[in-house]
Amino acid sequence: MLVLSKLFQDFSARLCSPEFLQDARHPEHPTAFSRCRKLPLATLVAVMLTGMRMSIQAELDTFFAHLRQQAQLAHHVSEQAFSQARAKLSLSALPRLNDWLIERAEQDGFVPRWRDLRLVAADASTVRFGLRASHVKRAALADQILFGLFLPGPNLMLAASLHGVAECGERQFLVEHLDLLSPTDLLLLDRGYPCRWLVAVLNQVAIKFCMRVDKTDTGFACVRDFACSGDNERVVMLRAPDKQDAIDYECPRAPQRVRLVRHVAPNGEQRILMTNLFDQQLYPASVFGELYHQRWGIEEAFKRLKHRLNLEHVTGLSQQSVVQDVAAKIVCDNLQALTALTAHAEADLPDSERINHAYAHTALKPLLPILLLGGIISRKVGRLLRYLLALIAGQTYVHRENVSKPRKPGRKPHKSMTQKNC
Repeated sequence: MLVLSKLFQDFSARLCSPEFLQDARHPEHPTAFSRCRKLPLATLVAVMLTGMRMSIQAELDTFFAHLRQQAQLAHHVSEQAFSQARAKLSLSALPRLNDWLIERAEQDGFVPRWRDLRLVAADASTVRFGLRASHVKRAALADQILFGLFLPGPNLMLAASLHGVAECGERQFLVEHLDLLSPTDLLLLDRGYPCRWLVAVLNQVAIKFCMRVDKTDTGFACVRDFACSGDNERVVMLRAPDKQDAIDYECPRAPQRVRLVRHVAPNGEQRILMTNLFDQQLYPASVFGELYHQRWGIEEAFKRLKHRLNLEHVTGLSQQSVVQDVAAKIVCDNLQALTALTAHAEADLPDSERINHAYAHTALKPLLPILLLGGIISRKVGRLLRYLLALIAGQTYVHRENVSKPRKPGRKPHKSMTQKNC
């Protein structure tokens, strides 16, 4: 608990630091947040990081009530003042705050290693924001794609970005985020990613990967041969990328050596996994099924953001507001994940018992104003945090291996702005 308490203390100090002030100022407002106002920078960001799921005014009044530790709502700041202040907040402020949080989580030992490698899952999800017709400048599009890099072990979102549905696709989004990865990372990818040029790019920058490849893909004859062979693993050579792909993505136009591994799921489904981990002693074929399954954590993260934090119910109509909302809720979810990890460790729960993250969000929200702004003495914060961890640790569920719940097919409708909580 001491580690988590110190993390919140330093996070609060970061919000008030001159470095964060420089990151937070929008380029069009170089002198923003200089004057002492009712809604200073640290308070503005803290409001957004509590996970705004209700109307803006209801969230503001609830925030200041929690900050004062009172049950009655406190009308301290208006919705208009919040909207004017957030317009001066740069788009890079909250992502950089998340970078600081991830780096701190690494230092504090929250991020485990799998055979000395940090696992990173990549995926994208379609989001349908509950917007309405407006005349605001740079209005947001209702349909967008959210791409994310995720750390499955601690359930932390490493980075995320929004893209238009007509853009190049998930592979291109991944390439744009490769500078966040290192040779000590292991990238976990689903069936939508395998292609010859992406394998060449990852090998060129020495990024280790494990991706599921569809045996019906016409671009991989060696995969089809392997699927019909009955072998458990095989090292094969992929054909060189096309000339234009090699030019566009600046990758070598040469055949790529990869290892194919067969995994049989509990339901009998056969999966073919492609990797550049060739050491059979350090990485035997038997470990890849469980390894690939850890990618599912990013799917659960998208579900939490959409349904627990109401990601698609945004608090503004401009693209700037939508990007800020997404970044803020990612930091909020990461703070909750670190709190849940600490609660699990403090209670010494077995691995089969998992923290109920939906309850953890609800329990943490009233304390976030105090934890983020340091409103009362640290001794009382420690007592509140200790009680919070015990409360979260009491709400668990038993994780059952090899139980699947397929999604129901169907097109998801747009949410109406009138359906937000009041």
